[in-house]
Order: sequence, then C-alpha cells, then structure tokens
Amino acid sequence: MGFRLIFIVLFLSILLSSCSLHKNNEGQVNPIAIQTNNQTSPKVVLIVIDSLMDKPLKKAIQENKAPALAFFLNHGRYNKNLVSSYPTMSITIDSSLITGTYPDRHKIPGLVWYDEGEQRIINYGNGFFEMMKIGAPQFAEDTLYQFNNVDLSPNVETIHEVLDNRGKPTASINSIIHRGNYEHTLKMPKILSKTTKMPDQYNTLGPKVLSLGTFIRQDRKNPHLLNRLGLNDAFAAQELKYLLKKNILPEFSIIYLPVNDHVVHRKGPMTTEGIEELDKHLQEVLNAYPTWQNALDNMIWIIIGDSKQSFVKKNKKEALIDLRKALSNYKILSLGEPVRKKDELVITANERMAYVYKISNELSLKDIASKLQTDERIAWIAWKDKEMIQVRSGVQDGVLQFKPDGVFTDNYNQTWSIKGNSSILDLSIKNNNQIKYGDYPDVLARLYGAIHSQKGDFLIVDAKPGYEFIGESSPEHTGGGAHGSMHKTDSLTPIIVTGTNKSMDHLRIVDLKEWILDLLE
Repeated sequence: MGFRLIFIVLFLSILLSSCSLHKNNEGQVNPIAIQTNNQTSPKVVLIVIDSLMDKPLKKAIQENKAPALAFFLNHGRYNKNLVSSYPTMSITIDSSLITGTYPDRHKIPGLVWYDEGEQRIINYGNGFFEMMKIGAPQFAEDTLYQFNNVDLSPNVETIHEVLDNRGKPTASINSIIHRGNYEHTLKMPKILSKTTKMPDQYNTLGPKVLSLGTFIRQDRKNPHLLNRLGLNDAFAAQELKYLLKKNILPEFSIIYLPVNDHVVHRKGPMTTEGIEELDKHLQEVLNAYPTWQNALDNMIWIIIGDSKQSFVKKNKKEALIDLRKALSNYKILSLGEPVRKKDELVITANERMAYVYKISNELSLKDIASKLQTDERIAWIAWKDKEMIQVRSGVQDGVLQFKPDGVFTDNYNQTWSIKGNSSILDLSIKNNNQIKYGDYPDVLARLYGAIHSQKGDFLIVDAKPGYEFIGESSPEHTGGGAHGSMHKTDSLTPIIVTGTNKSMDHLRIVDLKEWILDLLE
C-alpha cells in the first residue's frame, strides 16, 4: 500500500469510526464556573444525540449510569415519539431539522444517492469501502463543501440564516449540516493535504460560530482532535464549555453528538454503552456551572435523538438484501465508474431503505418493482407515476396510490387523495375520512418528500424490521443495529425539553425549526 493511500485510508477510517472524563455530582462547584443569572432572555441549546432511543435511555437512567440525562429529564418534559424525517439517515434528518422541510424541498435525498445531472453517485459517508471506490478527494469535497453550499437547496432557509437575519447569532458544533450567512475556512490537516490530492482548505457557509472538529474550532486548545479528526462527543462538549465559560454562547446553538450511533450499529439497539459515555461529556458541561441547577437559569435545553435503530438479524444470508442479485439481469453502474451507455440501473443502499434508479429509457419501473416484490423481506416499493405515488407490496395484494390534496385528512392537518389498498402502508381510514397512521408515522408526507427529493426515475425500497439492504461495498450491521426505513422501529426518537412550557402543535423533527423560532421571538 503506497504512502498516499495509507493516509487516504487513515482519513476515511477516522471519519468513519472520547476522551477525558470527570466525575460529577449535582451540587459540585467549579472554580471557573460561568454565571447565567445576569442574562435578560433565555438562550436555546439543541443537543442532537445520534440514534438516541427510549428504552436504552430509560435503562441507563434507571441503572444510574446517565445522571446528566436524568437531570435534564427530571427538570423538563419528555416524549419518546418524536417523528423523524425519511430516509431515517442523519444527513437527511438533520437537513429537515435545520430547514423545517422534508427532502422534496431541502433536496438531500439520503446518505447515498445518484445525481442525475452530474451522473454520479454522491456519498456523504456511508462506509469505508464505498468511499474508497468513490475516492477520498471527491468524498471530502462532497462532505466539506458541496453538501452545504451546492446540494442543500437555496430555496429553503436554515434556522441559522433566519435567526441571523433577525439579529440573533447562532452556533453549530460538529454538525455537518450548518449552512448560514457567514463564510468560514475549513482547514485540512497538513498531513492529508500534502499526501493526497485534497486541497489545503475549503470555504463554506455557516453560522457566526462554527466548530467542526480539526477543520475549524473555537477553542484552540481543544485536545480532542485525534479521534475521528475531532468529530466526536468529547470535542463537541469541550467547544460548548468554551463558549459558556467565555460568555460567548449565542442565542441559539446546535451541538451534535455522534458516538452513540457507532456503538449501536455494532452492539445493537438495546446497548447503553454509548449513552453512558456521552452522558459523561454532558456531566462536564453541567460541571461548568456553580451547580447543575444553575444550568437551567435563563437557558432552554432541548435534547433529541435523530432516529432509532432496529435490530438486524445475525444470519447474513437471511438478514442482508443484496439488490444486485435480485436485479442481476440488468446492467448496474459500478461504484466510482463513469456512466456507460450500456448501464441500466443505479443502486444506492441507505441501510434499511434503498433507491433504485432507472437510467435507461427502455426500462419500466413497474417491471423492476415486480422483480423485487418476490422478496418477502421487503415491506413495500414505491415510485412516482405522473402526479400519483404508487406503492406495492409482495405480501399484500393490489396497489396503493396517493397524492397531496384530497378529502382525507391526517393528524397533522395534511390532506390527501388516496386510492387502493391502504393497508400496504398500514393506514386506517375512519368514517369521517380521518387517516390514522400505524407502523409508518407520517408516512404519506415523508414518502412524498423522498419521492420528490431529486430528479430522475427511481424506486424507493423499504425493508421490514430485521433486514438491511446492501450494495456493491456498503456497510452491513448483522447482529447490530441499523436505520433508514420508514418503520416506527427506525422513526420514533425521544425529546427532552427544559426551561419552557411552550407546546408543539406536532411532534415531528420537521416542526422543530418553527417551534424554536417561536421560542426566540
């Protein structure tokens, strides 16, 4: 393996894969603690914990292994049914979080997708081997520049942009999705820029205060840079403490804690190990105050997960759905290769959901879907047919068709036109034309969002619990956890709120932006 390739491998493995810990108690006094009682208006801190789930959270708290999270929960309100975006992959979810829209408007279809205009697969970080085939320079450009400055639609405003336009500065710590009104320079580690084809820096738009691991940080002495280039919980907690102690925390801040997700992928949805570790970093943040109780003074803390993970069966042959085998009669684009005239399909697996793109005009989406319907591990297959969305299942007969606007109303006050077998998406329709969602929360709006997230002709394929899609070199999580699907086992996540009794009309991640804006009015 050549010298340059070694560092490409090092860079990618760091990004894919915490450090100093302090004991706590709720009344501990810190000699350099910050004070908050002189603030005239509350500040809002939104902490996003990747793959935080109700059962392991409650278990960790009951076993006294998560005292910081217990403190916030005991001093606030809690709900375990915050509805995620779709696909239930962090890149799409967090785009919905900061824009208040589904992918039909913010235009980030998933962690991996096919750009019809550029005729290439875009990968924001779905596995080491996929990124190796796409190439480290292209991956770095997509994640550090293109995502925020090109792919995220200019037709939607992020919460950072809205608040800054209202004269309220904001911060983003370790969130890949951070577009704002200020230009920042992300500096590559010299060892990478000198040994690869990557540039030494990228310019990107972000909020007034931006931290993103080793690429840009507020605390120049932040020591937590080696683990994943600073994209870890210890780095994020240190940056938050720095802003607090320097009394420069802006009126709204997002802090992203990713490590729990990595642990759950390996050890399964019921593990508390990731929660226990991240809680130690939250304890450090609370210990920056004279007492933990002081952290609640003039502060609104919002702690959410971004999605759940569901268990993937241990038997690889049973658990992993290889769409290339089911569609082996077609010519499928290879990763990292340019589109050839003979190529007919592109497959991008996002763990428990996948996109299958038709790039040959001679093919029929319905015919492709019929080949996939024979696999009983697939819950349903959807595609766009003119104005209607078609949904079929290999388990149930018939077809479900729907589109926005119609006589049927759901509990989010959205209206729909629906025809056919509604049980395919586990919909119950009452006599008053009221839609009740079952296994797939807000499925009509979320599926509509994904179907209209990008150009081209494609299928959306969603797996049943216990199963995961794989592509050419995509990661697999047999015996562990995975997400991506529409099912409630991937879609419902906890939320803890302290410092306000302001209600939310609807408990969805897509609604958080407007609710937070109202809090800061």
